[in-house]
Amino acid sequence: MKVVLVTGASSGIGEATARRLAADGHSLFLGARRVDRLAKLAEEIGGGYRRVDVTDAGEVRAFVDAAREAYGRVDVVVNNAGVMPLSPLEALRVEEWDRMIDVNVRGVLHGIAAALPVMREQGGGHFVNIASVGAYEVSPTAAVYCATKFAVRAISEGLRQEAAGGVRVTLVSPGVTESELADGISDPVAREAMRTYRALALPADAIAAAVAYAVGQPEGVDVNELVVRPRALA
Repeated sequence: MKVVLVTGASSGIGEATARRLAADGHSLFLGARRVDRLAKLAEEIGGGYRRVDVTDAGEVRAFVDAAREAYGRVDVVVNNAGVMPLSPLEALRVEEWDRMIDVNVRGVLHGIAAALPVMREQGGGHFVNIASVGAYEVSPTAAVYCATKFAVRAISEGLRQEAAGGVRVTLVSPGVTESELADGISDPVAREAMRTYRALALPADAIAAAVAYAVGQPEGVDVNELVVRPRALA
């Protein structure tokens, strides 16, 4: 069984992934900003936790270091933390654009920067980066969000090509999924459009199952990309 670190573990896909991987017998180390939720989840499934803001490279390094100190190694990092404050570009919500870039792109890079040297030293590891179907297509109000997910896809593919020889990389791209992401949409038009779109949302444990599938493959198998959509929207 493996030592798995999950960011954004306090709700949604992150929480569902933590629960699924713990049920599969893996050791979990959970990270998010909402420590009260992390503590409750860790108590329920076992494992450790630490507050982490993925936009802060130092906090992410401390998160990885704490997991390594607790378990002796870091086998899998699930870079899941993300935000999705959709809005039309003409709304000029620059602060929201910056927040998406900081969390969705820099957060993934910080996870890689913190864990890749550890994985190299121990002779192997696995990054699972959570993107979106927005990594493959762009829709109105989602231009910046999709740009961040295109970036996660590009970063994941670059890491896969560069990290041959022990480090695996998987990109998991969910379609519309039950989560708190839509709660951060301040633009009324985008919020209403997302409310309609989310009527067909997948349960978060469907994405957790995809992560578990990739993590559970033999060491010689690298599952590169998984796109998971509601059947009605496929």
